[in-house]
Amino acid sequence: MLYYLFNYLNKNYSIPGAGVFQYLTFRMAMAVIVSLLVTTVYGRRLIDYLRFKQVGETVRNLGLEGQMQKSGTPTMGGVIILLGILIPTLLFAQLDNIYIIMMLVTTVWLGAIGFLDDYIKVFKKNKEGLAGRFKITGQVGLALFIGFTMYFNSNILIRQEVQLPVKYDVPVRFHMRGDKPVYTQDIKSTKTTMPFYKNNEFDYGKVLKFLGKGYEHYALVVFMFFTIIIITFISNGANITDGIDGLATGTSAIIGLTLAILAYVSGNTLIADYLNIMYIPNSAELVIFAGAFVGACVGFLWYNSYPAQVFMGDTGSLAIGGIIAVFAIMIRKELLIPVLCGIFVVENFSVMIQVGWFKWTKKRFGEGRRVFLMAPLHHHYQKKGFHESKIVTRFYIICIMLAIITVITLKLR
Repeated sequence: MLYYLFNYLNKNYSIPGAGVFQYLTFRMAMAVIVSLLVTTVYGRRLIDYLRFKQVGETVRNLGLEGQMQKSGTPTMGGVIILLGILIPTLLFAQLDNIYIIMMLVTTVWLGAIGFLDDYIKVFKKNKEGLAGRFKITGQVGLALFIGFTMYFNSNILIRQEVQLPVKYDVPVRFHMRGDKPVYTQDIKSTKTTMPFYKNNEFDYGKVLKFLGKGYEHYALVVFMFFTIIIITFISNGANITDGIDGLATGTSAIIGLTLAILAYVSGNTLIADYLNIMYIPNSAELVIFAGAFVGACVGFLWYNSYPAQVFMGDTGSLAIGGIIAVFAIMIRKELLIPVLCGIFVVENFSVMIQVGWFKWTKKRFGEGRRVFLMAPLHHHYQKKGFHESKIVTRFYIICIMLAIITVITLKLR
């Protein structure tokens, strides 16, 4: 909103300084600052309100040290994160940008699902919350919306180097890449980034290449399949990771910062050419959203770090996981998620391994056996006697290392 206001003032009244809103870096910095202010200043008021309304966490006794002391801690604090993301984005981003629209829809969509789950747990006194099938249905519904929009919306394009004569009936542009002349076209494509593959690019349509001629017509099916798996897996992964004070929030901030860097370089034609990575027109605007996301996570971490004064609940965890997944899909870096979101992936798999092994051994031997002392993985380390703060610190270090590896892989051939 402020973006349009100051652009109008600058165009019609030439007010000194109004043109600064045209700069992406300025608006990103403002988004971070406003997000921090919203989450830290108004976060305290919301926490006090939740405590006044006795919106407290009901903790099951799992035999973990210090666990029962958390009983009654205000939950549904994810509302703070959602406000910290939405307000700066609405103020500083170009709201007619299709990428921003999709991120706003993602935030509200998954935030609403998580809020409903927390509401049932807290106010309806149902510890199970929203049934798992409804959560999955909501996540799959979002994935379908994202997938179809990415595939059919005319404003979502990639810039691809072409050899004459061209195959696509769209304008051809000429520019220099160093000393080399390059012809490019902005086209619809199902290509994405895949490290260590030719040019670091992979077309989803090639998954069905074994079908023979005409396999390209099924590219949408493959793309939708990957979109559904990635969004549901990472959203639930963030939800599972939110089991120790500050763990999900801190790792999400690190991941969000990395995605901001990737969005900036992918949306800047000069840097994309220099790094020889996929250029995605108009995607640089996502840096504003990423700045708000990182600011919201860091601001919430002020109250969520050990010992936590508030829990985000599913309102926050489902949303931040989905935001990360959708963001990566839109900048076509979703196949980097197994590395970038390694913490979420490992936490998810630890639960799947534990449950699967327990059921198989119970069927085979009549007695269920466990791989970990407790799943997800962070509870395993708690059972081994590690303090929460030490576990979180080590996970942060691992997340930072994975983020660095993710960025480095873009330049490797």
